Amino acid sequence: MTVSGKLAGKVAIVTGGGSGFGAGIVKKFVLEGAQVVVADIQQDAVSKTADQYPSTQVVALQADVSSEADWKRVLDLTLKKFGGLDIVVNNAGVVNNACPSIDTDEASLDRLLRVNVKSLYHSTKTTIPYFLENKRPAVFVNVSSISAARPRPGLVWYAASKAALTTASRALAVEWAPHGIRFNIIQPALGETAMAASLNAGPDSPDGRAKALETIPLGRLSTPEDIGNTAAWLASDEATMLTGATIDVDGGRGI
Repeated sequence: MTVSGKLAGKVAIVTGGGSGFGAGIVKKFVLEGAQVVVADIQQDAVSKTADQYPSTQVVALQADVSSEADWKRVLDLTLKKFGGLDIVVNNAGVVNNACPSIDTDEASLDRLLRVNVKSLYHSTKTTIPYFLENKRPAVFVNVSSISAARPRPGLVWYAASKAALTTASRALAVEWAPHGIRFNIIQPALGETAMAASLNAGPDSPDGRAKALETIPLGRLSTPEDIGNTAAWLASDEATMLTGATIDVDGGRGI
C-alpha cells in the first residue's frame, strides 16, 4: 500500500466509514497516504472496511457520532494509534423515509438532528481543543447534501438537518480561520449507497433510480469515488486557501 500522495503524513478521522460515501473516502485517503481512524455505529461494517487495509494505516472503532463520550474515545484512539490528528471528516448521516412533512414522526426528526447536526457539535467540541493546544492547523470536511440547497417535498426535515450542517460549517469556518482550522462542505446528489431506498420513498428499484436521474443533468448518481476524490482534495494542502467552501458533487442537480 502506498504511503505517498497528497495526504502523506496526515492523520484523519472518517465517520460513517463502514459503507457508502464513507468507505469511498477511506479508500481514497489510504491511497493518498493518510492514516485513518474509521468510526461507524455498525461494528460489522466498520470492521469490514478496516480489514481491507494494513493495521498500520487504518484502524476501526464502533462509535455513535451523536455521543460526546464516543467522540472522546475516537480522539483518544487516534492519538494513541497514530500520534496526532489533522483531518476530521464528518460523513456519518441518516435520512428518513420520504413522506409528507406532517407525517414525519418526532422520533425520526430527533434522529435526523442528533446524527446530522449534533455530530458536528460534538466533533468540534472534542477535537478543536486538541488543535488549539498543539497549535496544529487542521481541516474538517463535512458531507452535507444538495438537498440543503435544493430541498424537495418528501424530505423536508432531512433537508433542514443538512442545511443546518452546511450553515454551521460555514459559520465555523469564519470562527476558527484565525487559528488555521478550515471547514469545507461537500453536497452530493442521490448516491450509489444504501440511502437510495429511503430517498426514493420505496425499494431501490430501476424505476426509482430512473426518476431520480431525470433531476441530474449528467445522468448518473454520485458515487463513493466521487465523494472520496473531492474529500481528499479538500483535505490536502492543495486546498489550503479554501474554507467555508461548499462543493456540489451532484452532476448539476443543484442548478
